[in-house]
Amino acid sequence: MPRVLLTGFEPFGGEEVNPSWEAARAAAARPPEGLVLSTARLPCVFGSALDALREAVERTAPDLVLCVGQAGGRPDVTVERIAVNIEDARIPDNAGARPVDEPVVPGGPAAYFSTLPVKACVAAVREAGLPASVSQTAGTFVCNHVFYGLMHLAATERPGLRGGFVHVPYAPAQVTDRALPSLPVTAVAEALCVIAVTAAGRTTDIRAEGGATH
Repeated sequence: MPRVLLTGFEPFGGEEVNPSWEAARAAAARPPEGLVLSTARLPCVFGSALDALREAVERTAPDLVLCVGQAGGRPDVTVERIAVNIEDARIPDNAGARPVDEPVVPGGPAAYFSTLPVKACVAAVREAGLPASVSQTAGTFVCNHVFYGLMHLAATERPGLRGGFVHVPYAPAQVTDRALPSLPVTAVAEALCVIAVTAAGRTTDIRAEGGATH
């Protein structure tokens, strides 16, 4: 059976939970039939996050890696298309580091495309009755750092490995005192399972609208 590694992050930015990790754990607790799911919790720290990712990949030998991160303010599950070779932190990471205009990998390519069937994954999540869209940017914080690091690892050391990044909204408990969108962790976990099944079952994407004007 295809082996899928799901990663999520520890809380950051003053939050007490991170829905990316909670949803990854929930998905792995009830994996879809036909897949073997494992998980890893990554520190929200530049450098250390990639060390933890590499260790998890070596430990689980996955066919597919889905890295998941929190995107507070987004209303839906967003499947990322492009990782860029830049670190530009608006806030410090959990170790206090705040790199500005630094490469993720010195001398690496400017960007990598996800090797997930991004639009097919979005369509499948929508068909399951959950909100989803394509995202053209994973930001320039630790999420993009991990996304780029994953794709660079696959391109340079593990050519058979496929993967990508998914951003998820806040959990409802995180927005009780602020007017921001949220999605229950159970719904996010269901979406991750749908994405995992879709990505494991196909290597080519569908042709569908998913662009952005800004």
